[in-house]
Amino acid sequence: MSDTDFVHLHVASGFSMRYGASTPQDLVDRAAAHGQHALALTDRDGLYGAVRFAMACGRAGISPILGVDLAVGEPAAQGRRAPRVRAPVRGGAVVDLRLPRVTVLARGRGAGTERGLGWAALCRLVTDTHLRGERGTPVTLPDLLARWARGGARREEWAQHPEPSRLRVLLGPDSDVGRAVLARRPTEARALLERWRALLPAEALAVEIVMGGGPEGSPGSRAHSRRMLGLADELRVPAVLTAAVRHATRDGVRTVDVLDAARRLVVLDSRHLDRVTDAGHLASSEEMWTRALEVAGEHDRAARLVATTRAVAGECVLDARSDLGIGAVHLPEPSILGIDPGDDPQRVLTERCRAAVGARFPSVGDAGRHTVLSRLDDELRVIADLGYPTYFLTVAEVTDLIKARGVRVAARGSGAGSLVNYLLGISGVDPIRHDLLMERFCSPLRAELPDIDVDVESARRTEIYQAILDRFGGDRVTCVSMMDTYKVRHSIRDVGAALGMPPVEVDEIAKAFPHIRARDARSAIADLPELRSRGLDAPRLDTFFELVERLDGLPRHIALHPCGVVLSNAGLLDRTPVEASWLGFPMSQFDKDDVETLGLLKLDVLGIRMQSAMAHAVAEVRRVDGVEVDLDDEAKVPLDDEATFRLIRSTHTLGCFQIESPGQRELIGKFGPERFGDLIIDISLFRPGPVKSDMITPFLESRHGWSRRRLLHPSLEPALAETEGVVVFHEQVLRIVAETTGVTLAQADEVRRTMGTSHGQAEIEAWWRPAARARGYAQADVDRIWEVLKSFASFGFCKAHAAAFALPTYHSAWLKTHHPAAFLAGVLTHDPGMYPKRLILDDARSLGIAVLGLDVNASGDTYRVERLDGRERTFTPMHPDLPDASDQGIRLSLTDVKGISDAEVASIVAGQPYSSLGDFWSRTTVNRAVVERLVLAGGFDSMHGIGATGSGLGRRGRITRRDLLLHVGELDRWERASTGRSSRRRVPPPSLGSDQVRERAAAQSQAARPVVAATDQSVQLTLDLGDRPELTPGTGLPEMTGPERVRAELDVLGLDASAHVVEFYGPMLDALGVVRSRDLLRSRSRSEVWIAGVKVATQTPPIRTGRRVVFLTLDDATGPVDATFFEDVQGPYAATIFHSWLLLVRGVVRRTGPRGISVRATGAWELAGLWDAWRDGGHPAVVSALEAADAEAVARAEAGELQAAEQRHGRRVLVHASGFTQSPYADIKPAGAPVGDGRLVASLAIPEHGTSPRKLWHSSPGSSGH
Repeated sequence: MSDTDFVHLHVASGFSMRYGASTPQDLVDRAAAHGQHALALTDRDGLYGAVRFAMACGRAGISPILGVDLAVGEPAAQGRRAPRVRAPVRGGAVVDLRLPRVTVLARGRGAGTERGLGWAALCRLVTDTHLRGERGTPVTLPDLLARWARGGARREEWAQHPEPSRLRVLLGPDSDVGRAVLARRPTEARALLERWRALLPAEALAVEIVMGGGPEGSPGSRAHSRRMLGLADELRVPAVLTAAVRHATRDGVRTVDVLDAARRLVVLDSRHLDRVTDAGHLASSEEMWTRALEVAGEHDRAARLVATTRAVAGECVLDARSDLGIGAVHLPEPSILGIDPGDDPQRVLTERCRAAVGARFPSVGDAGRHTVLSRLDDELRVIADLGYPTYFLTVAEVTDLIKARGVRVAARGSGAGSLVNYLLGISGVDPIRHDLLMERFCSPLRAELPDIDVDVESARRTEIYQAILDRFGGDRVTCVSMMDTYKVRHSIRDVGAALGMPPVEVDEIAKAFPHIRARDARSAIADLPELRSRGLDAPRLDTFFELVERLDGLPRHIALHPCGVVLSNAGLLDRTPVEASWLGFPMSQFDKDDVETLGLLKLDVLGIRMQSAMAHAVAEVRRVDGVEVDLDDEAKVPLDDEATFRLIRSTHTLGCFQIESPGQRELIGKFGPERFGDLIIDISLFRPGPVKSDMITPFLESRHGWSRRRLLHPSLEPALAETEGVVVFHEQVLRIVAETTGVTLAQADEVRRTMGTSHGQAEIEAWWRPAARARGYAQADVDRIWEVLKSFASFGFCKAHAAAFALPTYHSAWLKTHHPAAFLAGVLTHDPGMYPKRLILDDARSLGIAVLGLDVNASGDTYRVERLDGRERTFTPMHPDLPDASDQGIRLSLTDVKGISDAEVASIVAGQPYSSLGDFWSRTTVNRAVVERLVLAGGFDSMHGIGATGSGLGRRGRITRRDLLLHVGELDRWERASTGRSSRRRVPPPSLGSDQVRERAAAQSQAARPVVAATDQSVQLTLDLGDRPELTPGTGLPEMTGPERVRAELDVLGLDASAHVVEFYGPMLDALGVVRSRDLLRSRSRSEVWIAGVKVATQTPPIRTGRRVVFLTLDDATGPVDATFFEDVQGPYAATIFHSWLLLVRGVVRRTGPRGISVRATGAWELAGLWDAWRDGGHPAVVSALEAADAEAVARAEAGELQAAEQRHGRRVLVHASGFTQSPYADIKPAGAPVGDGRLVASLAIPEHGTSPRKLWHSSPGSSGH
């Protein structure tokens, strides 16, 4: 090592949110290219990137140094805030210095600190800093720095038993000392530095010299750096040199500028730059030596400065294993599980499993019991060898805890293949009955914690989090975080704002893109027809999109992971820093991959909306019918119910878990499942592996007897018999590898895992072919088997996972079959699927269920089932295979009213029933705007005798909704006149304040659901307001017409409850010969059809050609109708497909089996524009409009294709190691799909009444598979 070798001690990565511009890996790669042997990562405010940085350093042979850059809220100087200094910089601009900052490094063995103590002190410091300050704006204190430099000990304790400082604090240009030096206040600077030295332990302090150039009088300028060095020498405080790195290479300055503008919410301009120089890159050792010479002025002092920097680096080097704990497993102590000291957790696990055999296998007989016990012994032996009994007992404790609270819980993933999990009650799937393998889940050859995920009711997920915290304690439990990173839409918005572009233009550009990586923005413009004609390739946007792509993947902010919970021993907070989530839960600064790398037990507690929907359905059945349904009791809910499978085969599976998507409905129509095992196969077939290898067709042909079963080899018959000789499951891959080579199933799983990369496949092929030949397989057989293995090894599906999914799939179908109204009420309440509520309501009508409108006396905070009793039954089932629920109705929920708060819903429900609108006004705290929406949506119709339909004519003496709206105004004016103010002002949704969040997280407790108590009624209840205005007889104002009612419902509820939007286009659609969903099965194969409806879903699933395909689902009032747009026809119509909401589609029917039907689309048009033509000129005008729109779209697409061909050398595809090719735009959220809660307001033309605001689009917070 030469005297000029350098180590960077102050380095920010992209994990300094909107501040650093490079990934930890890029920084490590740059340091390695410079030949630097060590490197620090000191991100702002947290250790978010520390684990992946340490791992990257290990791969590069670089020693990691870890620290943090923190704001200091209270200077050491007499507890008073340092005065604000405004320093002139380039162009006369100024820098707002805000709070001073310091850099803190963890010390390691080089400083004499015991292993792990420096890292633990750093984690504790960051945790305390976050939990004491305002959430999102962490600010530390000098006393906190001193405390954790002493390892948490009090000053007196430390003085009696001194040890090496655990931390090193660097006071740089942005510290209070540096600012005093910058302001040329040397006396104050000396005093501040002396106080820091007195406050901190010995060897904990250093002065940081940042030599970045820049104009005189700016931080890091030569003059400033020299004065800082002089002060350090004067007071004999060590000085270190840094570059205050923010980006790996010089060209990162442009990215940094954009990030600064986005962070500070200002337009990009030299006056707003945080930086005052182009430095800030990770400089080479030679460049840093030059800077040292420039600061020191002479060679010897420069050499000492660099040597001190290296010495500090040496004392702060950490070891990933011994300091961070990487490579070890940190489980909760057995005592926390109630295991006595000295007792063996393995013995406890064994006894508990054996005790459960009788209950789980009550009638298996002696032979069956022997099989169970033999397998149990094998699994327990593997668990003992790995040392994981505490892991399984911990997960079992959590599932028991969940069940004890009456919350539905089910395991998912490969863990369902474990008999131990089944006996512990973690999983509800019998692995012996379904022939599942433990080796796919937990292998003696895999020294890593197995992964067990549990599904719980989404509505009670946070309750479960709190219960886990209460049970294990905050020193052993924290939630997992995740990083929200820049994707194309985020990047477009921030870059557009930074460049000062018009917000409307930025918004239009952002919404035009599908939800892809920012780095793919310009490629998408060239590839996608819906983007080509928008002028996004204009030269004026070149810089814009270059900057957009620069932000790709950089972290934007941290968020609570939707399901990850970490359980560890009492040293958890020594291994991970924690901050508060907005819900008040403690949250690790590490994501799910990081905590697994650290050897922490990460349990995914997934909030599954379908579980909540089923729980709601069970509760409704109990309330309405007095029947207790136990879905987990096979005696009451048998898994071979023919009526349930008849419903499944009918493909009327909207709302059902896993089998409601267009592709799945088409598959089950072809498949025709008849038993539970068929559901396991169906769920697994609908995956990339079978699709890529075109195994679905041979499977179906063999199943239905259309062709002979084709086996890979007779010896593989036992492994492949259940799937007609087709490889579907990972477990089958394991058995094939084991059979063809003679290895164990555990070894076979390692083979499968290795084949996930191209290099791994080449390695396995070189081993497998000779091994198979040695087992006597012919070369032709070897070639054929290998092609299947290559396709399926990494892209097949785990049978245990499919079996775990099949259980709620079957249960949801059983509920829809036997209790359809209750089930759909649960689906509507908890929104678990991929379709909007409006389509689920259509499905309810198809089952004969009445949709009961909003009613302030009957509606609640959920969708509820009502018996119709003597009321008229308005619907009958549309198909004999469907259940008949015409004696029941579903009442709409108050929660769907736009703008209504939880507190307002609670207030309404608490006061029911009401005698009049005036009574409602007096006894609730609902604001005026919401009351008016309730009126418009029909919430007071039954109370005031307003009819369900209206002619549009008013009549004296009859009250209409318009009369009620006038009365609301009168009531509001009366209240204002009586009290001098209105209590109906809109109150923002309540949320936890920053203090509450901090306090709750610091106490390891949960924030309650943010609902304002409804007990504080309005002042009308306590003040005499005089005579309340009474509702007078009708004024003759016309009642709302049918179209007006629908417009109001769509605007207020997002639902067209009284009539379907498409019904108003009926005359035109009938004239065009449009086929309704219910009649589509009557269409002949290869016939041309027209379909129309409201768009309810678009998907872009992967297909084996590597081309993009768009699945479009329309709702036409009789059910969903699906159309497929292949890439060769997307060009002219892509923009219409993604950005229009009412569509007319032309296509060709394809029949595949008795229920299997699809429409291959050949065109798409906006329905509203065609209605204008119909209104003006009838059918001929519509035909002309179709032809004109078709010609224009084709011409526009052809122009775009020509332009795209000039820009591209070939179509981009993603190629997996298995050879599977996929469009880069497949399996992503397409353009037009909204972000957030899915309530996008679009323009909708309803005949006779122009345009209507509407929430037609839908993006469920849940989905059929989550």
